[in-house]
Amino acid sequence: MTENSPTKRADARRNEQALLDAAAAVFRTDGVDAPVRRVAAAAGVGMGTIYRHFPTRADLVAAVYRHQIEACAAAGPDLLATRSSPFAALRDWVDLFADFLVTKHGLAAALRDDPAGFTALHAVFLDRLLPVLEELLAAARDANEVVPDLTAYQLMRAVGDICAGAQATDPDYDPRRTVHLLLDGCRR
Repeated sequence: MTENSPTKRADARRNEQALLDAAAAVFRTDGVDAPVRRVAAAAGVGMGTIYRHFPTRADLVAAVYRHQIEACAAAGPDLLATRSSPFAALRDWVDLFADFLVTKHGLAAALRDDPAGFTALHAVFLDRLLPVLEELLAAARDANEVVPDLTAYQLMRAVGDICAGAQATDPDYDPRRTVHLLLDGCRR
């Protein structure tokens, strides 16, 4: 088997995805400033493996951010197809989105030496996720499950504001619970 064989590339992609999933879990609990050795331990790899894929912390944080954007974007249609109602799909997607937002706190600080990179990531965030949220909201509107004048951007901003408090020092703050209260307030 050669280094460039399809099997090797597929294995490498799976390994990288597992590493990004582990990093996201560590960032969710410990923030983006968590020691890289904690990410390596969670991924079951050595420090060299992480640095081979992501030479800097900013590279790792940006990769996790992109990985989570893509996971959220892919989840929308799947949830819409498999949940009992459009509102159930919307609620489950917003839970994924909220988990992602909690993970991304500290992104700006991690990318402070790359403002253009941060701006580009934010554009990807909006370009990929707003249409997915709009599709979920449109289905919920069509099913008469949410108020008709709620926009995807409004909901995205509201969830973002709620999740911004997750990094506060209050250990009793539960952004998911607060997001569920928001969603309940949007129901018809």
